[in-house]
Formats: sequence, structure tokens, C-alpha cells
Amino acid sequence: MNKQQLAAKIWKAANDMRSKIEASEYKDYILGFIFYKFVSENEERYFHEREATVEEIKEITEDSSDAATTKRNIGYFIHYNHLFSTWLKKGDDFSVDDVITALNAFSRLNYMSHNAEKDRNEKTIYYNIFNTLETGLSKLGENSSAQTKAIKGLIKIIKDIPIDDKDGYDVLGFIYEYLIGLL
Repeated sequence: MNKQQLAAKIWKAANDMRSKIEASEYKDYILGFIFYKFVSENEERYFHEREATVEEIKEITEDSSDAATTKRNIGYFIHYNHLFSTWLKKGDDFSVDDVITALNAFSRLNYMSHNAEKDRNEKTIYYNIFNTLETGLSKLGENSSAQTKAIKGLIKIIKDIPIDDKDGYDVLGFIYEYLIGLL
């Protein structure tokens, strides 16, 4: 996807968010979901490189040695049920509750370092990374149904945004700069 196509996608996402939240906030929601997509896809690549099957990935529990190894190697662990791609597979069964559950699990599993037993103050780089999403989903609609609809619309727009840099530029950096420029 070239920069012009990416800019059109981000413009559409921002435009859809304008009616729900303040202009100064929508970049945080868009970036939050795009970054969640990035960490999800990064974990899926990690397992793919290790030739893990989908069934094997589904069986990894949060307290397993595989989850701990994943955290050591890529810095975090997301259970299969909470991956961005799993949200997409849910289709009409997806809801805001899926996002809330996933973000709560991400916080619980990844905000403290693997040495947290020794030092409760040692937080990872992921500490509060999804804070806007964790605390602000209620701004996306009056009720769960409206919030789900808003999130589904945003996810539908960003699902095709490439997170890698195969197109020869830093996609996340471009998105950030583009959103800052919209303010």
C-alpha cells in the first residue's frame, strides 16, 4: 500500500471517529488499534517462524512456559483468543467486550517485567500503552452496541493496513505523522 492509499484509509478512520470523540483524541484510538494489530501480527509471525500450528497456538495458556518464552523473546504475550486476527474471525460475534477482555489480559500479562516478582515497580515498555483504549471505549458510544459498531467500523478500515515495512517506508511512523498533521 503506497502512502497515498494509506493516507486515504487513515483519513476515513479519522473521519468516522470525528462524530464520536474530540479531534485531539481520535488519533489515540486509531493508533491504539493499529498498534494492537501490530503486536498481534508480530506475535503471529513469531509463532509462524517456529512452525507452530494454529491448534498449538490456541493451546498456549497464559501461565505456560510457552507464554513465558514468548514474553522473553518478543517482550509480550497475547493469548490466541485476544489476537487482532481472532477479532476479525469473530465477524458478527465480535463485541466491545472482546476488546476490553483482550486489553485487560494484555495489561495483566505484560505491564510488569518477568522480574516483577523481585521488584513490583519494574514495568515494561508496554506499561499503559493502550491506556486510551482501556479507559475511553465508553466515549465511542452510549452503550455496548454503539461502541461495538464504532470499533467494528474502525477495525474494518485498519485491517488491511500493512504493519510491516515491505513498502519501503515506516508505516507506523507515517500514520503517526499523518494523524498529527490532521489536528
